[in-house]
Amino acid sequence: MLFKRDQHRMAKIGNHNLLQLIYETKHSWDHAKETEKAVYESHVNTELADRTKLQEKKYLYLYKKARARKLHGYLSDLVIQQ
Repeated sequence: MLFKRDQHRMAKIGNHNLLQLIYETKHSWDHAKETEKAVYESHVNTELADRTKLQEKKYLYLYKKARARKLHGYLSDLVIQQ
């Protein structure tokens, strides 16, 4: 019994850390998209596009992991407005 409680607590901590990582990665991906859009007109090399794709892939990977754990995030106050 004692060890099962520890496993549950550790899973809860792991889920919380995964959610935080997802939020950080989503923010980073959004920032990369905005940067790419702002610099798009200057015809720079594809490094910005590659970075944006990498951030997108990281986010989607973490999102799949969260879905596999049946983990739900928090809704923003901006999403629900009455």
